[in-house]
Amino acid sequence: MTKIGELGENLVARWLETRGCLILARRWRCRSGEIDLIARSEFSQTLMFIEVKTRGYGNWDADGLLAITPQKQAKLSLTAELFLAKFPDLVRYPCRFDVALVIYRRCQQVPIQESRDYCFKQSIKTGEPVYWGAYQLTLQHYIKSAFDSV
Repeated sequence: MTKIGELGENLVARWLETRGCLILARRWRCRSGEIDLIARSEFSQTLMFIEVKTRGYGNWDADGLLAITPQKQAKLSLTAELFLAKFPDLVRYPCRFDVALVIYRRCQQVPIQESRDYCFKQSIKTGEPVYWGAYQLTLQHYIKSAFDSV
């Protein structure tokens, strides 16, 4: 994954945390693929498998939405099944597949010290930019239940 993709995932993870979600896994991998974020809502007790697409402004694929093909959905569904097989105590929670679309652009901001655990200090709101070093990131859309398990 590119660094910018990881920044997009960090932005979405922080946004979810501010909304009462517990991040259970980041970039969870198995033989069938990878899920960017796996979270559980403390409010609704829903388990969320989240695909994060980070794209530059003026991209060709609707901010990454067109990359969520039926084949990608099937792969995510299988990966989620394998996650639940590995963590059977989570099977009791209702599950859904969400998609987060993040757009970015380079800016002239002075880079800050990089850290995997960096917590965005700015308030994160859908459609409003935040800054990470030389990047402006915007959580453009967060789509709950973007597709059903296939």
